[in-house]
Order: sequence, then C-alpha cells, then structure tokens
Amino acid sequence: MTSNILPDPTRVAIFPKPRPDRLSLPFWDMARQGVLGLQRCTTCGALHFPASPVCPECLSDRQEWIASSGRGTLYSWCRFHKPYWDSVAPAMPYLVAMVRLDEGPVLITRLVGVSDRAVLQALRLDLPVQVRFETADDGEFSLPVFALGTQALEAE
Repeated sequence: MTSNILPDPTRVAIFPKPRPDRLSLPFWDMARQGVLGLQRCTTCGALHFPASPVCPECLSDRQEWIASSGRGTLYSWCRFHKPYWDSVAPAMPYLVAMVRLDEGPVLITRLVGVSDRAVLQALRLDLPVQVRFETADDGEFSLPVFALGTQALEAE
C-alpha cells in the first residue's frame, strides 16, 4: 500500500472560485495584479483582513486598500485528505495554512511547493513564507497562495 502524502503532480485540480462582493472586490483586483491587499483604517491606521465595512479596532468606516509585503510566517497548518469538491481530488492531499503576515493580519490560505516528504516533515511554526499567485482555470482570478521562503529550510 502506498502512502499518499503528496499530490499527484500530473493531475490538475480546480479549486472553487471566489465570489467577490463590494467589500472584497478591491482585494481580488489587486490580486489580479500580483499584489496582496490589506484594508487599512485611515482613522487609526489598523490593518486588517478580511475586508470589513468598519475598522475592527475603532469602528471607523474610513477604509483604504494598501499593498502588503506578501511576507509572513507559518502560524499553523493542516493537511486535507478529503476532497470536498470533486474537482479538487487531483490535489489530494493538500496543505491549508494560517499565515501571519509581517504586517500583522492572519490569512487562511494554501501552502504550495511542499513537493517532497523531507520538506513536509520539516514544516514547523514560524517558518518564513511568501505569497505567490495562481491563476484560476478560466483566468478570471489570481488566487493568493503561500510558499516557503527561500531561506526557510536552509537552517535545518
């Protein structure tokens, strides 16, 4: 019996597309340009994600979108083994991660580029990660995913 710890790279998975609304549309527009956007309160300066009509810190409705660095650290992760959508089955298993951006907010995302058993076993909290963008199957969306930073495992 083979252990299925990594996805089959010869098969293509199609993840569900986002459904932008008036609050999240600027995020998806920025992602299409290869930029990871965050909302910033122009009253108190707090950065937050996901988008909100008011600042979670001061409740001001004065928000703007800014570009984040796209860098962060691995805060937590898990490996999904069950395909909740048939189109995702070729990616099984895949990694879902919580990434704490250098700017502070935490995102839930996919962790990509973990292509061998040694890297998978070397995952640990606080590894540096960097945003990458994957184009959805129809090209309509660029989906932010994260990969380990280039220096992440060299210290191991």
